Amino acid sequence: MLYWLTELLATLHPGFRVFGYLTLRAILAALTALLVSLLVGPTMIRWLTAGQIGQNVRSFGPQSHLKKQGTPTMGGALILVAMTLGTVLWADLSNRHVRIVLLVTLGFGLIGFYDDYLKLVVGNSKGLSARAKYLLQSLVGLTAALAFWHSAGGPSETALYVPFFKNVVVPLGVFSYVALAYLVIVGASNAVNLTDGLDGLAIMPAVMVAGALGVFAYASGNVNFATYLLIPHVPGVGELLIFCGTLFGAGLGFLWFNTYPAQVFMGDVGALALGAALGAVAVSVRQELVLFIMGGVFVLETVSVMLQVASFKLTGKRIFRMAPIHHHFELKGWPEPKVIVRFWIITVVLVLAGLATLKIR
Repeated sequence: MLYWLTELLATLHPGFRVFGYLTLRAILAALTALLVSLLVGPTMIRWLTAGQIGQNVRSFGPQSHLKKQGTPTMGGALILVAMTLGTVLWADLSNRHVRIVLLVTLGFGLIGFYDDYLKLVVGNSKGLSARAKYLLQSLVGLTAALAFWHSAGGPSETALYVPFFKNVVVPLGVFSYVALAYLVIVGASNAVNLTDGLDGLAIMPAVMVAGALGVFAYASGNVNFATYLLIPHVPGVGELLIFCGTLFGAGLGFLWFNTYPAQVFMGDVGALALGAALGAVAVSVRQELVLFIMGGVFVLETVSVMLQVASFKLTGKRIFRMAPIHHHFELKGWPEPKVIVRFWIITVVLVLAGLATLKIR
C-alpha cells in the first residue's frame, strides 16, 4: 500500500521516487517486520500463556526438554503477521511472484495453525493425521507449482539450472517442472518443521537462507546483473527481495523471544510456513539446487530421520541415538546452546557456498 502511495506522491514531488528502489524498500520492509515482531511479541506471549497454549514435551525425548513443558507455542503466527504486513506495505502486490509466494506462505501457515490448534486447544495430541497434513500440503504445493508454470514468461523461467556450471541447463516440461516445484516447496516446508526442535535452531538458518535468496532475487530480476553473472533473468522476480526482507526482519524479531531459553516456540504454524516460503522463493528465482546447498542443515535433519526410520524397519537397529540429528548430539552430552550455535555456524558456511555460485561457474 505504501509502495503505491509513494508512486502517486512521486508524480507530485520527485523526492518520493527514492521509494521505487528495491533495496530501500527491502530495508524498510525488514525494519517494519522486525518492529512489528518486537512490539506485538510480548502481548502474543502473554495471550498464549493465559490461554494455556503451551508445548507438550514427549516423555521419551531428551530429559533436558522436560523443563520446557508449558512454554507458549504457536508463536509462528507472529512471524506471519509481521511478514504479511511488511509485504503488503512495501511490495508491489501486482507482481505475480510476490502474490504466489505470499499465498503459499499463508496457505502452509494455515495448515500448521490448524494442526497446532487441534493439538494445543482442542486437546487432540496427534493433531492432523500425517495423511491429512500431507494431502493439504500437496494441494497447496501443486497449486503453487501450476501457478508458477502458467505464469512463466519463457523457457529460462522453467529450466533447471545447475550451480557452478554456466552451460548446464536442463529444460523442463510441464510435468517435470511441476513435480520439481512441488517437491521443493513441500520438502522445504517439512524439513524446516523437523529442524524446529531446539530454541532458535530453525529460525536463524531460515533467516540466513532468506537473506541469501533475496540477493539471488535482486540479481535475477536485473537483466544486467543476470547477464553478467550468467544466472537466469526472471523479469519481476527482484520484487521478492522485499518479501525476503520481511522474513529476515520478522525472523530476527521472533528470535528475540525464541533464543535460549525460549519464551515462545513457533509451532507448525511458523515452521511449515517458513519452509514453504523458502522453497517458493527458490522456485521463483530458479535456484532450487542452491537452496539444497544453503539449507544443508534442514537437509541433514530430514535425511537423519529418513535413515533412522529405514534402518529401524530393515534391521531393527537405530543409526542415531535419536532423530532428528540435533537430538542425537544432545544425547551425546552436547549442551543445547552448543548444538544450536554450531548448526548456525554450519549454515553460515553453506550460505556463503551458495552465494559463491553467483561467480564460480
